[in-house]
Amino acid sequence: MIIKYNLQRFLLLIGILCCFACTEEKIKEVRMETENIEKNPFPFYKNIEVKPGFYFEVLSWGKGVDSIGGYQILMSDSANNNFKSTAVERKGIITDAWNMDLDNDGNPELYIQLLSKKNVSDLNVFEYSGGRFNKINFPSLSVNQKKSYSGNDKFFQKNGDLFRSFPVKDSLKIVNKTYQYKLSGNSFYTNDVK
Repeated sequence: MIIKYNLQRFLLLIGILCCFACTEEKIKEVRMETENIEKNPFPFYKNIEVKPGFYFEVLSWGKGVDSIGGYQILMSDSANNNFKSTAVERKGIITDAWNMDLDNDGNPELYIQLLSKKNVSDLNVFEYSGGRFNKINFPSLSVNQKKSYSGNDKFFQKNGDLFRSFPVKDSLKIVNKTYQYKLSGNSFYTNDVK
């Protein structure tokens, strides 16, 4: 009887240990999945420092199709204890974001670059002014510019100016066409760079 009783206790103890062993492994798996999510929860994230204590954070989100979703702009002005945000729907994949003050009015502008098609880039521009994010419409290409346009454009900054460059077919050879963008009164205008 004592042997049977000891055998039952031993088997019960083994069963309990097996339960704890199985549960512990599942907890490790869940922790690992959570750690992977916490490392990169957003497809795009960039922290942009305008000046010490004044930051913009741009982050995108969306499940399923990469090119459809939204993005958030978070403003942190810790010196003035001021925090704002805006959410925007997006059609395209965010590839870059940066800060400029192209019109030199003292209000920072955020430029969010999107890949809207396989090889076509576009910009969303927001000026932070008066405690609000104001959208500035970035001009689409003119009819004349579209004639030779085939994508693969690149936006870049040089000496505080904004440029857009893309390859065009000129007679028998391919050359890069470059345009400079100026901002005045929250309206863009374009110059052809020779």
